[in-house]
Amino acid sequence: MDHNANAPAQPAGEGLERTPQRIARMVLAAALVLLGLWILHRYLAALAWAAVLAIALWPLYRRLLGALTGHGQRIVAPLILTLSIGLVFIVPFVYAAVEVARETQVFVQYLVDARHNGIPVPEWVPQLPGVGYPLEEWWRSNLSDPKAAEELLGRIYSRVPAESARAVGGEIVHRLILFGFTLLTLFFLFRDGVALSRRLIGLSDLLLGAQGERIGRHMMQAVLGTVNGLVLVGLGEGVLLGIAYIVAGLPHPVSFAVLTGILAVIPFGAPVVFGAAALYLAAAGSTAAAAAVFGFGVAVVFVADHFIRPVLIGGAVRLPFLWVLLGILGGLETFGILGLFLGPAVMAALISLWREWTDAAQTRVV
Repeated sequence: MDHNANAPAQPAGEGLERTPQRIARMVLAAALVLLGLWILHRYLAALAWAAVLAIALWPLYRRLLGALTGHGQRIVAPLILTLSIGLVFIVPFVYAAVEVARETQVFVQYLVDARHNGIPVPEWVPQLPGVGYPLEEWWRSNLSDPKAAEELLGRIYSRVPAESARAVGGEIVHRLILFGFTLLTLFFLFRDGVALSRRLIGLSDLLLGAQGERIGRHMMQAVLGTVNGLVLVGLGEGVLLGIAYIVAGLPHPVSFAVLTGILAVIPFGAPVVFGAAALYLAAAGSTAAAAAVFGFGVAVVFVADHFIRPVLIGGAVRLPFLWVLLGILGGLETFGILGLFLGPAVMAALISLWREWTDAAQTRVV
């Protein structure tokens, strides 16, 4: 029996109409996506930071959500965690701003005195090997003489635009506004993260099939591993080197430790700080302490960069260390600090696709 005999007749041309309609919908969707990205392009960094923080802190959010009871936990838990993250970032920023303002006032007064009285040659300058004598002569000719110092510092002042302070203030206000949008977005990601993840999984299944969900999971694992590998390990480096700064008798060891922990997030950033600290100690006459700080810093960074970070960042998604390093450095160059976390995520997606395609090709060959 012909099962299609009783089927309703398909209107002529319906199959031809579906293809143009499908194309039109795709073009309209692409145009709307591009328009939306253009409208939000100034806030994409804030949205991306919110996504990175939400992925990194999601296990902590689930524990907090489980510890709270009542109908308001869906609002209270995201609010508590979001405010906590805001305090974690704002308190050090305020402390740094106060310290910078205090040091800037001292530095400005120092420059004013230098323009009128000159800057005497420090005792450690002649002791520098190789460059001590010529540097001392240059210092006496350009900085020790009050007239030469006033002329040199006047040229430096002339190159600094009068509106620089206003420009810096405007940039700080802009960054604070973006940070506020990041926290607001983070709150909604915590509150509606489960529903959003289900929709994203459904969309990936529709567009890419089961492979899309695996790629998404690998990217999230890469972001989580990068946060643990960069931020937590960087904080650990700051703590260990901070102890070394205290033992070596370095002035302001806590500030140096905080700066070390922050720059340790960036590859090869920590050596800049403990190298400068070692130079300061050597210039002050503490050669043994300088050598100890530098050697200890090299050992800590070597262990962290070659053993701990590759395991934390690449271990979750079996990402080779070379691609971890390339993702971090390339992401940093392309997207700034945000690229530290986006780069490994993109590399994880590429490696996942590579493995899927090569495994499928080997299966067909066999």
